[in-house]
Amino acid sequence: MRISDFDYELPANLIAQTASEKRDGSRMLVVDRSSSRFADHSFTDLPSFARRGDLIVLNNTRVFPARLIGRSETGARIEAFLVNETADGTWDVLARPAKRLHAGKRVIFDEALSAEVIEKLSDGKVRVRFESDGDFFEILNRIGLTPLPPYIRRDRAALDTDRERYQTVYAKERGAIAAPTAGLHFTPEMFERLAAVGAEIAEITLHVGYGTFEPVRADDLADHRVSPESYHISDQNAETLNLARTEGRRIIAIGTTTTRALEHSIRKAEHFEAGNGIADLTITPGYKFRAVDALLTNFHLPQSSLLVLISSFGGHEITMRAYRHAVTAEYRFYSYGDCMLIL
Repeated sequence: MRISDFDYELPANLIAQTASEKRDGSRMLVVDRSSSRFADHSFTDLPSFARRGDLIVLNNTRVFPARLIGRSETGARIEAFLVNETADGTWDVLARPAKRLHAGKRVIFDEALSAEVIEKLSDGKVRVRFESDGDFFEILNRIGLTPLPPYIRRDRAALDTDRERYQTVYAKERGAIAAPTAGLHFTPEMFERLAAVGAEIAEITLHVGYGTFEPVRADDLADHRVSPESYHISDQNAETLNLARTEGRRIIAIGTTTTRALEHSIRKAEHFEAGNGIADLTITPGYKFRAVDALLTNFHLPQSSLLVLISSFGGHEITMRAYRHAVTAEYRFYSYGDCMLIL
């Protein structure tokens, strides 16, 4: 298939610019793969679709304030978006404007934080070495901005309110540069309701990186690769996952990042392995899902790797038909938008 097969028309007014008034106040489009039908619901209806024994798997990564605004030595405004830390302690960052940044250039972000450009990379990225007067992440927490996607328009003052809403209520492990957005809908009360119907919860950690939202640059999906992302599954949660699978209980993934980590973990040994891993799996149509039985996800960008993934899980025809319905029914799209439950 070609990436153009995953295009759809989306009016700009349907791109959610703010979180819903209540975390669990979103709409939920429920897609039934067995009948190729879908129906409109609310996220608060989720427990009615859960069964006793279901294992609901969350990604507990925590977003850190990875967006920095600084000045070059000549006074030019520089925006740096931290993408990933390398083995030698340098960072790859998306820089704007990258054309101003050559090896040896310095950027000042704060009196306690500056960076030197080590080398220029491709696609607007540069590699830098930070110099900090104090703990690097403490300084980031003080001066960094929440790394909202570019389609959400904010001024700096408004970003303070996003620090809480662009984070799941169960976020624990720092390391993500984007939120696992399907989890943004959950509240402690929702977990209580799911427990009441007999569903169980497990957690993994996948630090959402640039690969999750990197544009697809291949026309033919056979040539498409999603950049690797690191993940961790604890001994206890691996045991919980393997027991659910052995007993034939449903595993419900909350989000595409959870799905990618689980599918990567199981694809070689046919069981979930505890420990650290690098998810280098690219899911495209024809992929055989071994780990995930149901998926809760937000609505994704046209021609994106995330839309390709959920179409591979739900089926291309019904997924694209459901997306067209969501547009007509004026669902809210993307990170702060509504969600879809694929059964």
